[in-house]
Amino acid sequence: MTNSRKKAVETVVNREVIAPRIAGVKVSDYYASNVFNDSAMREYLSEDAYKAVKGAIKSGTKISREIADGVAAGMKSWAMNKGATSYTHWFQPLTGLTAEKHDMFFMPKGDGAVEVFSGDALVQAEPDASSFPSGGIRATFEARGYTAWDPGSPAFIMEIGEGKTLCIPTIFISYTGESLDYKAPLLKSSHFLEQAALPIVHLFDKDATKVTATLGWEQEYFVVDEALYYQRPDLMFSGRTLVGAAPQKGQQFEDHYFGTIPERVYAYMLDFETECHKLGIPVRTRHNEVAPSQFECAPMFEEVNVAVDHNQLLMDLMERIARRHKLRVLLHEKPFAGINGSGKHNNWSMGTDTGKNLLSPGKTPKTNLLFLTFFVNVIKAVNENADLLRASIASANNDHRLGANEAPPAIISVFIGSYMTDVLNEIEKRVAKDKYDELTNANLKLDIHNKIPDVMLDNTDRNRTSPFAFTGNKFEFRAVGSSANCAQAMTVMNAIVGKQLLDFKVDLDKLIKDGETKEGAVMRLLRQYYIDSKKVLFEGDGYSDAWEKEAKKRGLNNVKTTPYALDFFTTKKAKDVLVKTGIYNERELDARIEILHHSYSLKIAAEAKILADLAVNQIIPAGLEYLNNLLANIKGLKDAGIAASASKAQKELANEIAIHINGIKTGVDKMNLAVEAVHKAKTTEEHSKAYCDKVKPLFDVIRDHVDALESIVDDSVWPLPKYREMLFIR
Repeated sequence: MTNSRKKAVETVVNREVIAPRIAGVKVSDYYASNVFNDSAMREYLSEDAYKAVKGAIKSGTKISREIADGVAAGMKSWAMNKGATSYTHWFQPLTGLTAEKHDMFFMPKGDGAVEVFSGDALVQAEPDASSFPSGGIRATFEARGYTAWDPGSPAFIMEIGEGKTLCIPTIFISYTGESLDYKAPLLKSSHFLEQAALPIVHLFDKDATKVTATLGWEQEYFVVDEALYYQRPDLMFSGRTLVGAAPQKGQQFEDHYFGTIPERVYAYMLDFETECHKLGIPVRTRHNEVAPSQFECAPMFEEVNVAVDHNQLLMDLMERIARRHKLRVLLHEKPFAGINGSGKHNNWSMGTDTGKNLLSPGKTPKTNLLFLTFFVNVIKAVNENADLLRASIASANNDHRLGANEAPPAIISVFIGSYMTDVLNEIEKRVAKDKYDELTNANLKLDIHNKIPDVMLDNTDRNRTSPFAFTGNKFEFRAVGSSANCAQAMTVMNAIVGKQLLDFKVDLDKLIKDGETKEGAVMRLLRQYYIDSKKVLFEGDGYSDAWEKEAKKRGLNNVKTTPYALDFFTTKKAKDVLVKTGIYNERELDARIEILHHSYSLKIAAEAKILADLAVNQIIPAGLEYLNNLLANIKGLKDAGIAASASKAQKELANEIAIHINGIKTGVDKMNLAVEAVHKAKTTEEHSKAYCDKVKPLFDVIRDHVDALESIVDDSVWPLPKYREMLFIR
């Protein structure tokens, strides 16, 4: 192998395990120690300030300037006692990453300085917004943007080396008030869902005053050694390998899944989990995933806004702490061809402040009717808005994963398991279409109240090929990409369910007005909604060709690429769900569509440049070097008078190499011409669709030749670390 590749492999082989910074210490001794949580607020805030913050969290009441000054003073004291010297408004712009601008607490005064932090500094800041995506909401020269404090997500202290900074979660808006981030629409969607859900909850539970969407994400990722990572420009700049032949052993033996965690990776996991726990991120699960060098971590459920913040924090922590262990984390949905990619399963549910999970069956007919009401309405919401869910998870990265016989297909369907299917079928059969009179004192005579409490995790079959599956007390949206901000998918999820619950209440009130009992009206509506939604229910193999054909017959869309999936955001239905409900205004929604198209184009354009550079500057020279060696060998045999038949194999190999070198060069030339042609497109949407249709397909053409060349060229001259080295040497 080449000297640089050989040196990189030797470096990996000789790595020592870096011990975790904290070992053998109970998590409970330091959990949430860097979070300005309830206990910290009780200690550092006055009673009035504490009540004001709690009121803002629970009911959205405004905090006065005087109280804000008190909160800021308490927060500063707490942070400085923890060693923080600066603060920042931490926000989530439409780059998909997080952003922060640090300011010091100190202020010069006379010959010295004092530490100050006012209520104004806590509540609002004005970062330069000129370089953040806005989708045309404001011109580049209009730099002003505002961050505004979100009391619902607690402040925290981020430790980077010896430095400590107080981070205040905020929303990010333009000068004219439009949201420029993921958090503001998520908060609006959560409020909308709550307002739609509470009247339904009150039919069964008068004591509930709050409904909260909850989220438990599962984060999949790969790790590779940094020495190999730096030898792969494609990994460094695009997050995935644009070339690379499959190793002799991949995941086919299924020996990595839930296997023993490699020692270096285990030490790394312990370190990033420690940092998570300091920040109150309730990560509890770790394990090997299906593909070699692929892993997963998962937390307990949290309120959706906090869960999204925590996932963004986690991804930042994972990447930063990996460097400490001489590793690199790959959060790309498909970093390696031919083996499983990575997702971020979003386990979504709803809960009340009276302690009820609305998607968890109860022990009485009354609570089971509550469960069935929300269960069926979620199914109806997905049936009516499957295309919006597909659009919510669209990205250039995720296109590589969806429908690749390893992940949910691009067809959005719902899996509920045979047990709940039987329950709904029984309702369909036994609830009269015109009137339901089999209720006496709210006791269901369908006997389903005796069956539903047994619906637990083990009774849901856990169909891993389904993009949206009921798993006992929640729905698991499995199609979200591993690098995505969960907020976009969860905003759409909250919106479609909230809209459906509003429609349900209208339908219910009409039936009751027409003389139906409350319970009878609920059951009749659930029966009809189930019948209306059957096309989206699927219990079989979502990876199969047969399902694609069946889905087409049912009228379910199968849009496999992002630029075309984004069209679903432009429909009247999208405007009804996302704009009329107040979650976005039209400018905000249009801006997001524009940004997503632009992001797709930038991603494909960058990958085209990286691939061309790799092909021309590294792959072709390696192929030519080995070809010249073969030609010299053939000439040597001829000069020595050895029969021509003795060099037959060399000639065939030389011809094969020459064909692949020519194929690579021809493919790169075509790709470059296609990129130039894209520039003729007039709109951002036309750009992204041109990149999708004209440029991206040439990646596979070039890659086929490169990977074939890798399989026959002398290993000693191949410049790039191979899959076997990146995936199996840790």
